[in-house]
Amino acid sequence: MNDDAARTDGVILIAFGANLPTVEYGAPAKTLKAALKRLTADGDISVAAVSPFYETAPVPISDQPWYVNGVARIETRLHARDLLDRLHIVEAEFGRVRHARNEARAIDLDLIAYGDELLVEQEGIQVPHPRMHLRAFVLLPLRDIVPDWQHPQLFQSVDDLISGLPSDQEIRRQP
Repeated sequence: MNDDAARTDGVILIAFGANLPTVEYGAPAKTLKAALKRLTADGDISVAAVSPFYETAPVPISDQPWYVNGVARIETRLHARDLLDRLHIVEAEFGRVRHARNEARAIDLDLIAYGDELLVEQEGIQVPHPRMHLRAFVLLPLRDIVPDWQHPQLFQSVDDLISGLPSDQEIRRQP
């Protein structure tokens, strides 16, 4: 295995975010922490690392409240499709109803990368996530937990992807 493959092989990444409070958990950060805990409740997923949380302006820019975002590195034997289904189940349990793209939401869980797998299915799953390399709210937290990660399709390091981000994405690390 070459050095580049070692950076992505086996690394499963989930991005998470929210910009609306929930009745049960309150502020978005509390909801996201509870969702990560729920994700591990069945015993077939474990969270290996969680990035610091970031506050981020909506992308595309809108009058929505700012988001709380982060990235988790997980370990599981679930296949990518089954993992994505589980993410959707947890979203629904936490009150997510999908109406429109880029809408305000109480929770968003996205499968960002599944090792070095490249998947595109008619049902909508794409791994790596097709827009992850364009989002500061994914790349900055990702760098915090896997600094030597390399995009398995673009063959660029996370630092190179960050340097190519548009300058209009506002993001700040939460204290």
